[in-house]
Amino acid sequence: MRGLFSVTIVLLVALMITTTEAGKNKKNEKGKGSKGASDCTEWRYGNCVPNSGDCGAGVREGTCNGQTKKLKCKVPCNWKKQFGADCKYKFGSWGECDAATGTKSRSGTLKKALYNAECQPTIDVSKPCAPKTKTKAKGKKGKLREN
Repeated sequence: MRGLFSVTIVLLVALMITTTEAGKNKKNEKGKGSKGASDCTEWRYGNCVPNSGDCGAGVREGTCNGQTKKLKCKVPCNWKKQFGADCKYKFGSWGECDAATGTKSRSGTLKKALYNAECQPTIDVSKPCAPKTKTKAKGKKGKLREN
């Protein structure tokens, strides 16, 4: 009985070793396959094209030495849409409200251009001034109950 138990343990250990080795080989093969596709170092990427509408999730196509690949991307749906998600800017604080136009503005300087994007070195953005809201005087939270 002891001999059978020992043989079973040895077989289980051998099985575990072979399955872990097979898993390691599979990971190495995956890495080699993707490495072959990335041998190219001069990838050129196009703009992010939304799947529907003019903003939201989309696809960007890259080409290099006859190879093409598609990457998922997003086009912002807010005020950043005008210069895209590939141009990263550092903005100053908002200026004072211009009473004539009803807007306030700020400028940004280019911090980083992703995917070889062509970006403006500086941009100016504006937004409507927030309407002045009057603060209401807070009353008593609860009324006193009389017994």
